[in-house]
Amino acid sequence: MSTTKQDTAAQGPLPLKIWRATAARVTRALAAPRLQLAAKAGLAAGIAFLIAPSMPGSAAEYPYYAPLGALVAMYENVAGSIRQGLQTLVGLAAGIGLAFLLISFGATPLTVGVVMALGVLLAGLPRLGAGRDWIPTAALLVLLVGGHNPDDFSFGYLLQMGVGVAVGVIVNLLVFPPLHFNAAALSLAELRLALARQLTDMGAAVHEKWPPEHEEWSRRSEELAKSARSVRAAVEKADASREANPRRRFHPRDVDLDYRNVRDLERITFHIQDMTEVLADVIWNKDMPFTIPLPYSEPLATALAAVGDVIRSAAEDDADRQAELIEAANAAVDHLEARIASEDVDADAPSAAESILLSLHRILRVAQRPVV
Repeated sequence: MSTTKQDTAAQGPLPLKIWRATAARVTRALAAPRLQLAAKAGLAAGIAFLIAPSMPGSAAEYPYYAPLGALVAMYENVAGSIRQGLQTLVGLAAGIGLAFLLISFGATPLTVGVVMALGVLLAGLPRLGAGRDWIPTAALLVLLVGGHNPDDFSFGYLLQMGVGVAVGVIVNLLVFPPLHFNAAALSLAELRLALARQLTDMGAAVHEKWPPEHEEWSRRSEELAKSARSVRAAVEKADASREANPRRRFHPRDVDLDYRNVRDLERITFHIQDMTEVLADVIWNKDMPFTIPLPYSEPLATALAAVGDVIRSAAEDDADRQAELIEAANAAVDHLEARIASEDVDADAPSAAESILLSLHRILRVAQRPVV
């Protein structure tokens, strides 16, 4: 497939592409959710360090582990904070226990190597999650830093980390615990618009003289699949943010409906990808044994545009408007089906319009279900 002048200009020089990519990454890093998480992490670490000297006994000698525990427990949702904090403490306890098995041999190259090997081995146990990486770390610290007082160090280390984890969870729970419902809703709407645009662009391509001047739509197949994966991730993130979150009472959302919408959009994405590949092969692949006869072009373009309007309306229009567009799309697809069934076309190759027609039927069947 040839590259157009527009594509070359859009790509731009390499330094400009690097600058744009860097700017995009910085923008994402400084997004509001990240800034909020950073502020809460700083607050939790400061509170933990303030409390740390008040711990009993030898634990007060290791106050720097409390803010570390607060950072460990700081996660993008409350349930994740609790889970990650508990997993870390379990990993620390396992590492400390491992170190005590070899503490009598002292810190030698052999014992350090054995501790690290056993720690990595234990880190492979299931369901340890974030705690798996702390097993060899805790064992090594007890062995090397604990020195002649491994009991005091282990007690202080584990207690201060526990205090930090508790502070981190409490701060994340009380200070604007995040709900990611808006991001999920926005992702669903953006994917619908992208799918609608794809159908509209394919309909316009059928109208043009072949090969069409605009071919950007033919390269969007993987982009659409990536967008669908991102939408599912956004809905899963929104679902996880509800767990143990007190704000969910004041911001109710039917996440089960979001999951159903995701599944529907994934099915639509699959069918649109299939149509994209079929139409692109018919236009540009000289070895393609199929074609789309000229008499089918007008009803096919109309049907593609009409189905695209249905998908777009789910994100933009009211129920009455959606019903009108669904009725128009069904009529357009039925007209295409009737034309294919009745038209006696003299073509050099079999028609690929039937494949696209089948995909349009399947998309309409999915698109007519209730959505957000």
